[in-house]
Amino acid sequence: MKQRLLVMNGQKLVQDEKAPGNWETVGVEKAGAVKPAIYNIYRSQQADKAAAHSGVIVHADKECVYQQCGRDFVQHKRSDFDKVPEMGSAQTISYSDLGRAKVDPLAQTLGRGVKR
Repeated sequence: MKQRLLVMNGQKLVQDEKAPGNWETVGVEKAGAVKPAIYNIYRSQQADKAAAHSGVIVHADKECVYQQCGRDFVQHKRSDFDKVPEMGSAQTISYSDLGRAKVDPLAQTLGRGVKR
């Protein structure tokens, strides 16, 4: 079953696709710090436990925690976490040798930007 998030007006709608192009809202939550957008979390890939994943945490359900890494989504098992990360926060998630998730704040990088 395909699932997506629709974030707008401070609300986060969890939607399931019942038929092609026909989405039904199955849950409504506060959006918190998650930016307004449509997040197609059905395209998420299972997390590679040998690599570190950096990005914004967009959603957590009973089984998984979803993280946006660039344009892609990574799916982490909720049981691997001692405490689920805060929604909308930028985190780096890596795994220990025992398979437990280790959450660290995303390191700030220096970059050039246009300032006015």
